[in-house]
Amino acid sequence: MAIIVNLDAMLAIRKKRSKELAAYVGITEQNISLLKTGRVKGIRFATLEKICEFLECQPGDILRYVAGENEAPSDGEAE
Repeated sequence: MAIIVNLDAMLAIRKKRSKELAAYVGITEQNISLLKTGRVKGIRFATLEKICEFLECQPGDILRYVAGENEAPSDGEAE
């Protein structure tokens, strides 16, 4: 995937825990974990807004585009 998620780094910089973020945003800790590892296909703007509000950051602080970087599908199948 060409979109890199730096959510774990922002949590560390802000000295916040995934559990706190999940409670604030209103999603499960499991979904926060999936976001942190980049194993999601998308994110709602409302969710991204709440994450940025909680971490006092911009979307670009947690999402980064890297041209030409591809990740193998997580289920082991070719696309």
